[in-house]
Amino acid sequence: MVLHSKVAIIGAGAVGASTAYALMFKNICTEIIIVDINPDIVQAQVLDLADAASVSNTPIRAGSADEAGQSDIITITAGAKQKEGEPRTKLIEQNYRVLKNIIGGMQPIRSDAINLVVVNPVVILTHIAQPLSGLEPNQVIGSGTYLDTTDLRVHLGDIFDVNPQSIHAFVLGEHGDSQMIAWEAASIGGQPLTCFPEFAELDKKAISKAISGKAMEIIRLKGATFYGIGACAADLVHTIMLNRKSVHPVSVYVEKYGVTFSMPAKLGWRGVEKIYEVPLTEEEEVLLLKSVEALKAVEYLS
Repeated sequence: MVLHSKVAIIGAGAVGASTAYALMFKNICTEIIIVDINPDIVQAQVLDLADAASVSNTPIRAGSADEAGQSDIITITAGAKQKEGEPRTKLIEQNYRVLKNIIGGMQPIRSDAINLVVVNPVVILTHIAQPLSGLEPNQVIGSGTYLDTTDLRVHLGDIFDVNPQSIHAFVLGEHGDSQMIAWEAASIGGQPLTCFPEFAELDKKAISKAISGKAMEIIRLKGATFYGIGACAADLVHTIMLNRKSVHPVSVYVEKYGVTFSMPAKLGWRGVEKIYEVPLTEEEEVLLLKSVEALKAVEYLS
């Protein structure tokens, strides 16, 4: 375990519990606390997760908002769930109120804490969370398009018959309808994806639609998504806590565009240490700017 590695998970629903479950088995936290307005749900999740702790070395318990605000990493998963056929942006007003109450209840938040937002619409709520928290922009991060990028790499791994971890490709912009894939910058083993004969056969529009619509398909079939995003959130906590300096596409404030959206960022103890601009074609740049303008048009970001 790493010293000074207390993690708070705000929200005891399926995403919060999945995040805690995935994080427990990394054995890097001195303690995980779960906070929710419903004490019965917290108790149930803690009791259930404690059984899993028999094969993990990670203590887990219920905690308070005050304790959460003094944790090393604060992961916010509480919020209304997206319904079938409902755009993520429809959740803004409801989840804005939830986010405001959560962050207000944790004040004063310790000055060196890292705040990880895992609530939809994640890009917009990450942007809102930063001034509410009082933390610096590099300390407030959203899960962004990390899951979408993982899905893309798995999809391309099947097509190119290679381990997805050997594929470098990113989904950028909004985690939602306006997100875009940086095709020209994608590579395998240092070779641009465009050099492979399979690339010419790709139906890029169909792939983009499948990636952006995967969550809705899961919601249609079983009502909610939680395992994938829980694993991604746990991995982001892992990256920050161990100062791994790994690069992930997460929701960060990008000064050049004046808004928060998903770009590849190096993560460590201080949160975002560097943001990397992905080389784009003119067509891809237009798509990214459309995503940026769609986000800037949201009332809560004005």
